[in-house]
This record gives sequence, structure tokens and C-alpha cells, in this order.
Amino acid sequence: MENLQLIGLTRQMVLRRKMDVIANNLANINTAGYKSDNLLFKEYIMPVAEMDDFRASDKKLSYVQDDVIVKQFEPGAIVATGNPVNVAINDRSSFMVVNTPNGERYTRNGEFDINNLGQLVTTDGYEVMGADGPVTFTPEDTNINITRDGLITSDRGEVGRLRVVTFDNLQALKKEGTSLFIGENPTPVETPNLMGGHIEQSNVHGVVEISRMIEVSRAYGSLANALKATNDLRETAIDKLGRLNA
Repeated sequence: MENLQLIGLTRQMVLRRKMDVIANNLANINTAGYKSDNLLFKEYIMPVAEMDDFRASDKKLSYVQDDVIVKQFEPGAIVATGNPVNVAINDRSSFMVVNTPNGERYTRNGEFDINNLGQLVTTDGYEVMGADGPVTFTPEDTNINITRDGLITSDRGEVGRLRVVTFDNLQALKKEGTSLFIGENPTPVETPNLMGGHIEQSNVHGVVEISRMIEVSRAYGSLANALKATNDLRETAIDKLGRLNA
């Protein structure tokens, strides 16, 4: 396979990868607390041998390579839900802590509920962690309220305080599922900015993502046509050369 085709194929591969990232963003446009992704490219220089027998030395080949997926942590819109155990974080770098079978995870999806055991849980059923462990309510807990600093109260009194943390490097966080993150060395947030009865929506902008999808689709199609034209030209040349009389 010639260098032109190889370079074109690397470009097609990263375009397909970018399309997958865009499609995943659009699929989670209604997922509370979801943070969109963006795929960055970089140039990959392929070194080749140089020989003095040629008039000019061989040139290095420039390929396209997907480098890293960058997570976009811009806050999504905050909307009221009327559910007193829903929580939105009113900043861009804090997370609430939940307990999963694989250990602690971190989320901005505050679409919480109370299960039949009285535990405050996520939509996936994971326990929401307070400063002193999982948050648990009793049947006597009525008129529940979550204050700005994470204090949970009811008519019975203080129920607990939500555990809120942050990280030095947000890009080092790894996604798990649609709205959970894995991270190391969380730092407690002393004065969180929470809004009870609200949730943070996904930060995906549908119009932007669809525009990116159209752009990627066109680029992929144009590249496919160019590679086909190059291949057709080569086949024609080979066919004509094969018809020449020795």
C-alpha cells in the first residue's frame, strides 16, 4: 500500500473515532451531570531510512493520530425539579461522592432519590455519601431540605451533610458509565455551593455537536472520494502499461 493511502487511512480512522465521541455526547444530551468529550488530534511523524544513493534524502511521513479525549467541565444549566433530595453543584470543579461495588466514585449528577431502606441513592441505586457515611432517612424525616453548604435537615432535625470534593487535575479523572468519575486524592470542599431541589443538566450543546457531526461526515466522505480517485488512477495506469508491447 502506498504512503498516500496509509496517510489517508489514518485520517479516516481518527474521523471515525471523533464521530463515536460526538455520537456519545448526543446520546447523553439529557443525562444530568454529564460532561461532554472532545477528541484532539496530533501529527505523527513516521521516520524512514535515508540513503545517499538518491539525489535527495527520503522525507519523513506525516500521519494523523488521535491524541487524547479532553473532558469539558463547563457547568450545565441548573433547573428546578421540585424534588427536595435533588442537588445541583453551582460551580465547575466539585463533585459529590457515591459508594459503588467498585469503591467510591464521584459525580455531578444530583438526581437522587430515597430507596425503600431510607437511603439516599443515585438513579443507579448507589449510596450517596455524607461526611459520616451513607445518608439515611427515617419515616419521621419530613420537609427535607438541603442547604447551600450541603447540610441535610428535616422536621426531625439534622440528618447529615453531603460530602463534596474536588481534584487538582480534572483531566486526570476517568469516566465510568455516563456520569461517574474515578479519581485519586480527592480534596474536601470546605464551603460547597449546592442548590437543593435542583439538578445540573448535561453540558452538551446539541446544535454544536450536530454541526461537528456534519463537518466530520463531510471530511470523511471527501477523503474517501480522494482515495478512490487515486486508486482508480493507479489501476488505469497499470492497465495501460500492461497493454504496451514489449
